[in-house]
Amino acid sequence: MRWQQLFADLQGQFEEQEAAADRADWSSRARAEIGSVVLADRLRGALGSPLFLQCRGAGHVAGRLVEVGPDFVLLEDEQARSSLVAGVAILAVSGLSRRTAVAEDAGPVRGRLDLRRALRALARDRAAVHLTLDDGLVLSGTVDRVGADYLELAEHPADQPRRSEAVVGVRAVVIGAIAVVRSGAAPWG
Repeated sequence: MRWQQLFADLQGQFEEQEAAADRADWSSRARAEIGSVVLADRLRGALGSPLFLQCRGAGHVAGRLVEVGPDFVLLEDEQARSSLVAGVAILAVSGLSRRTAVAEDAGPVRGRLDLRRALRALARDRAAVHLTLDDGLVLSGTVDRVGADYLELAEHPADQPRRSEAVVGVRAVVIGAIAVVRSGAAPWG
């Protein structure tokens, strides 16, 4: 009888040690898994949600999350104005839920849909934009062309279309210096 009690005690201790090791291993795996999540995956889990971004040079940018690219996010505000935010300009994000998107392979097409391609689409649309640079400078005009690491902005008042008489100059802007590109009728600051 004493042997049975001894074995039962030993079995209980073994099971408790095994459960403690499993709990420690689970916590370690959870930390490792969370540690491998990139911000883009975290943001993709919030698609369609209102977010508030703190951005270098641009301050607060708010809107409903419409798209997450490899190096940008696209927000849309209540007036249907879009804010294309460079990923490197994002300092903090508020409004995230607990959801995180599963990491996915970008694929050959989606992987090429980067900030430069989005800027080329703006050049094609000929829409007036406001560029906020990472130092806070705001430029208004129309994106004329996009190079490998820069864009050319025909500077003109935002409330006027791009016409030669309205253009006050053409400025080359390094893409890496762009924090936010905003489109829409009203200027932002």
